[in-house]
Amino acid sequence: MIKNNKTDKIVKFLDCYIPVKTCNFRCNYCYITQNKWWGEKLPKFKYSPEHIAKALSKKRMGGTCLVNMCGGGETMLPPEIVDITRCLLEEGHYVMIVTNGTISKRFDEILSLDKNLLKHLFFKFSFQYLELKRTNLMKIFFDNVRKVKESPASFTVELTTVDELIPHIDDIKKTCMRELGALCHLTIARDETKPSIPRLSNLTEEQAREVWGQFDSAMFDFKLPLFEKKRKEFCYAGKWSYCVDFGTGNMIQCYGCGLVQNIFEDLESPIKSCPVGKHCPNPHCWNNHAFLCFGDIPGFTAPRFSEIRDRICKDGSHWLKPEFMNIFNQRLDENNVHFTEKEIDKIERKLNQKPFKYYRYLVLRLLTFGKLKQKYTKKIGKME
Repeated sequence: MIKNNKTDKIVKFLDCYIPVKTCNFRCNYCYITQNKWWGEKLPKFKYSPEHIAKALSKKRMGGTCLVNMCGGGETMLPPEIVDITRCLLEEGHYVMIVTNGTISKRFDEILSLDKNLLKHLFFKFSFQYLELKRTNLMKIFFDNVRKVKESPASFTVELTTVDELIPHIDDIKKTCMRELGALCHLTIARDETKPSIPRLSNLTEEQAREVWGQFDSAMFDFKLPLFEKKRKEFCYAGKWSYCVDFGTGNMIQCYGCGLVQNIFEDLESPIKSCPVGKHCPNPHCWNNHAFLCFGDIPGFTAPRFSEIRDRICKDGSHWLKPEFMNIFNQRLDENNVHFTEKEIDKIERKLNQKPFKYYRYLVLRLLTFGKLKQKYTKKIGKME
């Protein structure tokens, strides 16, 4: 059993994919809806929760990790998510779960875990206002938020800023103040059908700021001006952060990047270091609120993650409990050793190889978790 320690230092951020494609919502901007995958069966996990946790052991990962779990569909639909969460918490990691907040049974199961474990748990509630209204699940959503608030776990509530919500802004704000005692935070929808992955909105940046600025969301204020801005700095993704598929065990540097290794097949193999450097294949860092706020690009001016996740309620309470306030105030570039200039030059020479850049380009175009993506990421992994 773990003990909470204010001196815990996060050395890696792991963005982990839960291989579920089905969902109980039909959000029109979501690729699950666009592909009509609602009827997909729940996944059968090849690896046990214990195996997954052992693959991500603190010893193997080099210390305590912040593990984010998000499904293609609703993360908390698979029953296995309960034991996966428990095993990762028992390993000593800090765990975040992205959810639409309506699977009450899973909340009850997870919140029944030991209180000391729950102090290391954070829920990101996606506030799908229109779907909650359509399905008549608004009360259930906020009941589950209250369950988490009354537990040792931390949470945030986040609304995706799609144009269809603009006529409902006043009611959204009133609902948040009534149910949460604070306004929700805001994130930005993206159009993944286009190579540039632009904002999914007809509003200009200036118009978006005017319309949504009334929520006073530090997350929205940070993300908006960085959208569609190509990052060319040296990035430590692939060294300090990774993306991991919990269905296969494949670990890649970042979205659309090369395969680093399969971490589930050989639990004795050390974790490889393969930083993206100045060669990110993506048109922009659309999840900059995580990777940049956590410090994957040293020296980049960004708020602490606590600033974009916490809110102070009318009663003076915080969405973040002390344990996660401590963790979210940390940055990877403060907790890890940096490369020397000589080491960076060597990495850059390797990344400048034309075949390497070509295969990265191909992977970027394969945005779904399919056989073709696995084929090309394996080729990249061999080259590295």
